[in-house]
Amino acid sequence: MGERKVSVPLPTTTAAKPRAPSRSLKAHPRKRHDEDAMTINDIMTTDVKTCSPSTDVSAAAALMLDGDCGFLPVVDDGKLIGVVTDRDMYIALATRDVKPSDLRVGDVASTKVWTCSPDDDVYAALATMKEKRVRRLPVVGFGGTVVGIVSMNDLLLRAGARKPIRTDEVVGTFQGICAHHQPVPHIHTA
Repeated sequence: MGERKVSVPLPTTTAAKPRAPSRSLKAHPRKRHDEDAMTINDIMTTDVKTCSPSTDVSAAAALMLDGDCGFLPVVDDGKLIGVVTDRDMYIALATRDVKPSDLRVGDVASTKVWTCSPDDDVYAALATMKEKRVRRLPVVGFGGTVVGIVSMNDLLLRAGARKPIRTDEVVGTFQGICAHHQPVPHIHTA
């Protein structure tokens, strides 16, 4: 199954900035090539909290607090249509004059979503994370349903000597994700 991208416009209830159309990508060629290779199914988190585009940001924040996470897949009729992070919600609330209970997830969620399959090799997921600079990937099963999430935390906890995932691969991915994509502003004090 390889890397997939889901891009569906989310309905909005208040004025939101339009998002640029997303581009399709080729799948990463690294797949499970032997029966001993670790797959996403072996390490993904399966107790996934989700929300809908009509969920208000206040309720989404409560789901994140309850699930000890900063990322929610956005689903409509059981299918993945976007994702929202705690950062997305914070920035939206800090830049708009609106109460959290009046702002909908559909107004702030990203519809540019990179996913993986439960059968994908962990190194294919690491490559997608590094290339797309994301810390989490929804794991999508048959029909576009969310069956789990794989995060850098899941990968990092299984990396190391005598562990199934190579530490250098995880570190390289994390460095790629964290690299500055714009020059860091220098602040001068008087």
